[in-house]
Amino acid sequence: MIQDWLSLLGSPNLRWVLLGTMFLGMASGIVGSFVLLRKESLVGEAMSHAALPGVCLGFLVAGRELPALMTGAAVFGLISLWGIRVIHRHSKLKQDTAIGLILSVFFGLGIVLLTMITNSPAGNKSGLDSYIFGQAASMVPSDVWMMSSIAILVTAAALLFFKEWKLVIFDPLFAGGLGWKTKTLNSVLSLSIVLIVTAGIQAVGIILMSALIITPAIAARYWTDRLGVMVILASVIGAFSGVTGTLISAVDGGIPTGPVVVLTATVIFFLSFLFAPKRGKLAQVLAHRQFRRRWKKQQALKALGSVPGTAASKYESWQKALGAKNNEAKKLWNWLKKNRYFM
Repeated sequence: MIQDWLSLLGSPNLRWVLLGTMFLGMASGIVGSFVLLRKESLVGEAMSHAALPGVCLGFLVAGRELPALMTGAAVFGLISLWGIRVIHRHSKLKQDTAIGLILSVFFGLGIVLLTMITNSPAGNKSGLDSYIFGQAASMVPSDVWMMSSIAILVTAAALLFFKEWKLVIFDPLFAGGLGWKTKTLNSVLSLSIVLIVTAGIQAVGIILMSALIITPAIAARYWTDRLGVMVILASVIGAFSGVTGTLISAVDGGIPTGPVVVLTATVIFFLSFLFAPKRGKLAQVLAHRQFRRRWKKQQALKALGSVPGTAASKYESWQKALGAKNNEAKKLWNWLKKNRYFM
């Protein structure tokens, strides 16, 4: 196993692919942080699924040329975003309902087109499955360059508009009062999501690309309350997930890259969910137990002051006033005695 990994790492093409998926994961984590805080995680899901008919139409027009496939994915991603906005603005439907409608319609259209392509004479050679679930190991240097360029462009945009996006997300009215064009800033963020989905169609796949955008951001959110730190952590988690998924997929060529990347990010999420120092479940359980212990000690002190008599005659009355069971009452009584609350 180790020899297989070492031999793979010696491949120049794989090193380029690893670099590309690292940039892709990094950019996904950065953009995902803003998407998560804007509470539009499902919008990314809709864009990812809406890219499928765009990829299929791109294939029908130009074959397996990556620029055509990516252009189709980007166009349909933008159309899906526009459709969600129009339905939400001009109807009584809530945004999540509009997202579900657009996602279902576009994904259904994509499945129909994919079935038509698969049943065509050249369908078996289309290779569109690799764009659905991802197969980074099959990428050539030109594909990696295109993916990396888009990821770096999106990362640069996030760094450039960091202050503006932060204010627009948390206080859009104040941002508008400063004269900022909030609609333009929101559009740039939405365009960044579309570009990231487009960049990841071959490496991670259309279906699971939205998970790479959101999962690292959710995991990072458990570790910090500061947006800047969250963005950095999400980018690191995304980059690690992308590289790990690519390596495992390259070792076993039958495993698509996308699911492995998402599973890696999900494992990190569960570790964060359990062990993060403030927001983690384990920390919350320990904090709750500590609070319960303090509360019981306070109740024991109150009960002690409410009953008359000497220490020897107080215990039964104190236990009754406290309302605790024998074992728990004895522990609290010994704690009171140890700390000399009575002699």
